Amino acid sequence: MKQKVSNTSIIGKLMILIGILVIAPIAVLPWYKQDILYLPCFLLPGGISALLGITICLIGIFKTPKPFKTDWRTSMGRSSLTVLFAWSWGVLIGALPFYISGQLTFVQSLFEAVSGWTTTGLSVLDVRQTPMIYLFHRSFMQYCGGLGFIMVMMLFISGKQSMSLYSAEGHPDKIMPNIKKTAQAIFIIYNICLVLGTVAYRIAGMTWFDGICHSMCSLSTGGFSTKLNSIGEYNSLSIEIITIVLMLIGTTNFAALLLLARGKVKDFCKVSEVRFMFLLLIIVIPPTAISLSRGLNISIAEGLRKSTFDIVSAMSTSGYSTMSYAQWPQFAIAVLILMMIIGGGIGSTAGGIKLSRVYLLLRMAGRNVKRKLSPSRSVEAPEYTKASGKVPIDNELAEDTTGFFIAYLILYIVGSLALTVTADCTLTQAMFDFASSLSTVGLSIGITNPTTAPAALIVEMIGMLLGRLEIFIVLIGITFGFKMLLHPKKA
Repeated sequence: MKQKVSNTSIIGKLMILIGILVIAPIAVLPWYKQDILYLPCFLLPGGISALLGITICLIGIFKTPKPFKTDWRTSMGRSSLTVLFAWSWGVLIGALPFYISGQLTFVQSLFEAVSGWTTTGLSVLDVRQTPMIYLFHRSFMQYCGGLGFIMVMMLFISGKQSMSLYSAEGHPDKIMPNIKKTAQAIFIIYNICLVLGTVAYRIAGMTWFDGICHSMCSLSTGGFSTKLNSIGEYNSLSIEIITIVLMLIGTTNFAALLLLARGKVKDFCKVSEVRFMFLLLIIVIPPTAISLSRGLNISIAEGLRKSTFDIVSAMSTSGYSTMSYAQWPQFAIAVLILMMIIGGGIGSTAGGIKLSRVYLLLRMAGRNVKRKLSPSRSVEAPEYTKASGKVPIDNELAEDTTGFFIAYLILYIVGSLALTVTADCTLTQAMFDFASSLSTVGLSIGITNPTTAPAALIVEMIGMLLGRLEIFIVLIGITFGFKMLLHPKKA
């Protein structure tokens, strides 16, 4: 009889991992010795998480195994609940260094951690007064959050539940023969890009510290910056170009990136999602540049520079900016909101509805129109190209795509309305910042700052978590959790 992998052991290992990740920022202390007083703020929560994890793993070793249930609903529910626990625990432990040091209130600390792990980039910290170890902590959270806790754990260990956990965290593609090798391949690509990005930033004029922080946050499409005015603080075209390249790498499907890394450029260019991404940028950047040129009274060249950077930032859900949006014309603001909602590539570090889903929705809409205009007997078998090859657009895929889009739209409307009440702002402002939260972007029109009301921060936190874990994973996990409480034997 098959035996199931103990959830207790998996949870314990995730707690150990989270503890190690939270302790990791102390590695910068040899260079910033003035921050040594904050050492307990990281060792205490990280150490407690690791010790609790070890204890839970030991309990799991001696726990009597139960028959393994092969029912996919039970497996998906258990995996979703495990992923939901990992992210919730990560948020709590990641928030404690901010709270213990007294830099932020408890709600603000949770907000900063949620924004970090989900790679959103909205912040309530004044980076001008934030110690270096905390600036690194924020950036490192985003770097690891881009990969995901499950992905990082699978670099070292994997088990029978690996595939369901991997999928539950929002990774649809298995790009190598097994999950562990897939995680390792992604990790290698990720880190090579980190090194190259850091060196490029240093050559362009950043310090090594700023370079590694911005490189981590560009690749993870996170958007935390060590500067108050984000990338705009540098006013450097070369730094903006490097950031655009890193953001595009971060928002591209890991499986497609592997094709590029293997030199299969033609296969990479055939991927529908990649082609759609560049087509979308070509369509929206020129009119936005013209709008900025007229609205801000700047040259077309300057408008093109600003629109290219900020549209890539919005679509990739990175959240870096080059200027305030307070004076931007409404057309340009609307374009940014649209690009934030569309988001980046599925299976990447980006958020949003995802490019592939929007592409499929447009293909299905076009197919529906064509069917009405074509003879009734015509037969069509539509396909789209993934990194792994051509995939038919069948009814199941169409239903999944449409269902996610509707759920996302309803959540966006409800969240925007809730933000108008809790943040006491206009509907346009609420739509902008909640689109930024739900799509894990990080751009703000000005309502998310150190003075934002706790209730508004909670609304945005809910949006960030739902957006990063793709809505249904959260709902399935919560539902399965209640099922376990009410009927533990059936779960």
